[in-house]
Amino acid sequence: MGTFQDAQIKIAPSILAADFSCLGEQISEVEAHGADMIHIDVMDGRFVPNITMGPLVVEAVRRVTDLPLDVHLMIVEPEKHIDAFARAGANNITIHMEATPNVHRALMQIHSHRVTAGIAINPHTPATTLIDLMYMVDVINVMTVNPGFGGQSFITEMKSKIARIRAMIGDSTRYIDLQVDGGIDASTAMDAAQAGANVLITGSAIFKHEKGIDAAMTELSSALER
Repeated sequence: MGTFQDAQIKIAPSILAADFSCLGEQISEVEAHGADMIHIDVMDGRFVPNITMGPLVVEAVRRVTDLPLDVHLMIVEPEKHIDAFARAGANNITIHMEATPNVHRALMQIHSHRVTAGIAINPHTPATTLIDLMYMVDVINVMTVNPGFGGQSFITEMKSKIARIRAMIGDSTRYIDLQVDGGIDASTAMDAAQAGANVLITGSAIFKHEKGIDAAMTELSSALER
């Protein structure tokens, strides 16, 4: 869905904003309208204020879609839970730079399950903290809101950080997906893509669109093709 400078921009609907009374149907709908993966936000009430979902939800989502499951652990001590999420069916597991003093060990633990490993950084965390991890991450998630709640506005100052990290990825000579997470909708999607992101995580703009999921996905695609 959507192209930018001949590179495919991937859309990752975040089920944090979905209606859980009909979650399977909503996942099927975004899949039918071109979603590239399903993003699952796991929150523990400690690293971030909210408590959301755990491995049982990942297992349930795995049963209703063949799309890759992008599991984002916004939890402290993620190493205690990585194994469970990998067994539940995650294709990628992303941990937060700020959530554990053992980032390197946790990334190795993720890779031991033969799934891809990601690192996320909050708005206040400098891009330079990633330099010594570039050789072992498959995904970098730049938080463009402060994590913990859906429906927040995109922090425009993060565009320069996205651009810096895109340059760092280029220097690494490795393929690394660069995600942006927070405040992504039809008005901000192209800004994020132009800054260098190739995976756009978006929840409220898809699942809470006043005209429904079909219209939301079409609007987002159109915005990226301008």
